[in-house]
Amino acid sequence: MPLRRIFQLTPWPVRRRVLASAQHRLLRYVPAERRLAVSRRVVPLGATARRPTAEAAIRKVRVGRRRLAARATAATNPSAVRRANLDRIVAALDIAGIEWFRVPVESLTGSALAVPERDRYRVLPLLETLSASDAGVLEAVGGGSGRRARQKAAVLRLSWPVTDPRGSLTFGTEYGCEIEFWRDENGTLSGPRSNPVSNLVAADEPAVVASESVFGSFAAASEPGTYRTREVFTMVSPDRVAFPIDVVYTWVDGGDPDWRARKAAALRENGWVSEVSGQAANDSRFVSRDELRYSLRALHAFAPWVRHIFLVTDGQVPAWLDTGRPDLTVVTHREIFGDTGRLPTFNSQAIESRLHRIPGLAEHFLYLNDDVILGRPVAPEMFFTPGGLTRFFPSTALVDSAPRQPTDPPANSAGKNNRRLIQQAFGRVLTRKMKHTPHPSRRSVLAEIELRFAEHVTATAGHQFRHPDDIAMLSSLQQYYAYLTGRAAPGDIKYMYTDLADPVTPLRLARALHDRHLDAFCLNDTDSSPAAAAEQAALLAEFLPLYLPFPSPYELTAPRPATTALTAALTAAPRPALVARQGSRSRPGSPANPARPGSAANPGRQGSRANPGGPVHPDIALPDSSLT
Repeated sequence: MPLRRIFQLTPWPVRRRVLASAQHRLLRYVPAERRLAVSRRVVPLGATARRPTAEAAIRKVRVGRRRLAARATAATNPSAVRRANLDRIVAALDIAGIEWFRVPVESLTGSALAVPERDRYRVLPLLETLSASDAGVLEAVGGGSGRRARQKAAVLRLSWPVTDPRGSLTFGTEYGCEIEFWRDENGTLSGPRSNPVSNLVAADEPAVVASESVFGSFAAASEPGTYRTREVFTMVSPDRVAFPIDVVYTWVDGGDPDWRARKAAALRENGWVSEVSGQAANDSRFVSRDELRYSLRALHAFAPWVRHIFLVTDGQVPAWLDTGRPDLTVVTHREIFGDTGRLPTFNSQAIESRLHRIPGLAEHFLYLNDDVILGRPVAPEMFFTPGGLTRFFPSTALVDSAPRQPTDPPANSAGKNNRRLIQQAFGRVLTRKMKHTPHPSRRSVLAEIELRFAEHVTATAGHQFRHPDDIAMLSSLQQYYAYLTGRAAPGDIKYMYTDLADPVTPLRLARALHDRHLDAFCLNDTDSSPAAAAEQAALLAEFLPLYLPFPSPYELTAPRPATTALTAALTAAPRPALVARQGSRSRPGSPANPARPGSAANPGRQGSRANPGGPVHPDIALPDSSLT
């Protein structure tokens, strides 16, 4: 057997230690400009996935420390896998004439059905029969998979794991349906374990029908299917977020010739750029390596509760993006800047200062750069409290305490400027940076910042490139401002930041691919040479399809002819009306949410799209009435 194959079969903990040791020993002898390339050879990401398997074939996969049989498929998502597992068992119980009702569970991605304890002798053989096909896995929750354990178990779980054709991503037993055996004692049904609502139900309580979103956070409001349950389980816990949440992306294609010409012209008009940090206008900040495609895949798979996605660009659209979807809107810089600031802009901090002006944007939203990617299923409660506070994620990295210098990296300059504003306004000293995660945000807080610090916000919006005087509204200032005004709270997120130029990055990505232990990660590129950029592109082209192999519904099956022109994209797919964007994240034909203030049906608070450059209405600082 080849040595490479033996190494691939070595248990991951051993392989990880060997890789780390090899990197440490080898890289110190390698010239700095070649370290990433050598590191990629030492840590081959492709070793974690084998050759593709045919659609619907069963293949062996490793999930954590377990080996499972899983059915291969080219397209799916966690919600669909959970729903398929649940519906398959519901159908079998109905055919067998066994009573059931659905109950909520603590698991983010699982589901559960209650069946009478007296029917155990009928339920167990039925589940064993079901598990015998399509690589089903029947196990006793907390007690093993043997028949003896199943016969005594108070809760069983049945699942049909699903994987991609290469076996790099598997949705396994955590998406299974759990069957709880409930006892009828003196007119009261009692469950074998606690759940988020109640494990005691009156036996004569009438059955009702409820949608998926009633049973947990990990669901879209429009997710299909309704399930029989008891009325008590339709009473949503106060621990649940119940308001709409949107997502805002910013994206640029730095390889677009027209965009590059605009940038070159702007650089000639801004001679000061050459006198400040080289990161103010370096090409690395504008390179698109298809990260947006995979960030959208992750968002669709791991945050189905998102209502609507807004993509903010300089009139550019990825050739693969389906702009005709009702739950996605491309917004141009001109729509949010209007007659403010200075366009064209190549300043991410200027763009961030205008995002709260997006027409139709929900009060609560997540802001993501395209290099920020969700790593596994997450709940909205990770980002917002049920009462509407935003959560923020402080970094261990500190804001440089030295006085600001013109040559400071733009992020450091903005951090120091934010610190000065917070100190002047609240008498507090900002010391910690924020992690490069999705940034939970509120429109009303951002609008209030724009009014309170108008001079600084206006100046930032007017700089075409990142300037030493800029502030960072979305990625730092709003977090501290909201915290000190009682509208934010510290949160916790399992997260990784890695610079693509760092030779340790391949090992970090290998671990993320194997363990899938992260809620989110950021694949950043601060400043790289053209040679290093090619190596980084190859690294991402290897890693991202393995980590997120399933396409999202935002991808066209056949990309448009190469173009970044917004008008060309929207000619092929007419832009949805604003009122449609104000509805729920739904499939065509689903009922939309009632129009809220700021929508096309009720434009009084925000102003019309036809005049996006007008002044922000003072009422924009107030939350939408439907959210209180």
